[in-house]
Amino acid sequence: MPNSQLSDVKLAILGAGNMGQAILAGALSAGVAANNITVTTADESAKAKLIEKYGIEVAENNAVAVEYADLVILAVKPYQVSEVLKEISNESVPGSLRRYVRLEPDAVVVSVAVGLDLAALAKDLPAGQPVVRAMPNTPAMVSRGITALSPGAGVTSPQLELAKSVLAGSGSVIVVPEKYQPAVGAISGSGPAYVAYFIDALIEAGVHQGLPRDIATALAVETFEGSAAMLRVTGDHPAVAREKVTSPGGTTAAALGELDNSGVRAAINRAVAAAIRRTKEIQAEG
Repeated sequence: MPNSQLSDVKLAILGAGNMGQAILAGALSAGVAANNITVTTADESAKAKLIEKYGIEVAENNAVAVEYADLVILAVKPYQVSEVLKEISNESVPGSLRRYVRLEPDAVVVSVAVGLDLAALAKDLPAGQPVVRAMPNTPAMVSRGITALSPGAGVTSPQLELAKSVLAGSGSVIVVPEKYQPAVGAISGSGPAYVAYFIDALIEAGVHQGLPRDIATALAVETFEGSAAMLRVTGDHPAVAREKVTSPGGTTAAALGELDNSGVRAAINRAVAAAIRRTKEIQAEG
């Protein structure tokens, strides 16, 4: 249900790729008025489509987009972040006679860029600018995402609630200490790829055993979605849910034995560790 308190919030979304548009759609669903949303995109051909689809404004540049904004979502690639932050932090537009207050002092800047910590974000922003580090995931595109927020030291409770309320339109929102962000990214940020990988393998196994691909796909996708929903509703630990399906000496026990013998659990642990390691490398490169 839309939040009426968001109807007057002015939102700027810098970057209108898949994640930027997912956040945009979620913000509209949450209750932010379309005429209070401004976005930017480097794709000239996408501008008219964005206006037609969402009824929002597409600004000529990032500096114009953030003028008077209460909340700024930074949804550009990590390597573009520093340049964009510097652009919106300056007080004048090169080559223009008009001067802009590019960023309101109390505007909350939320970055969804992987591997950039609060310190890296703050160095390219005016001193004291409220900044929040966020890790969403791609199910936000169907309003089933989860976003983990880590607020900077200067972020007030109302400012954090504003960010949470807008992003809640794309799914669940949790607040975590920043030190957890690399692990969050490795679990939920990269997680949809792991899930798709496992579903794909399950489909191929079904096809290998003689199932038509469309049937194998329906069985794998619905089983995965239903199992996740069941865990959410029952509150059972996954191990408990697993035991409910696993009869001693049965088919499921035989299948799980093969997974254990193949070291699947250990491989998952190594995969998550590799994602965390790469996140830290990206942070160091920045």
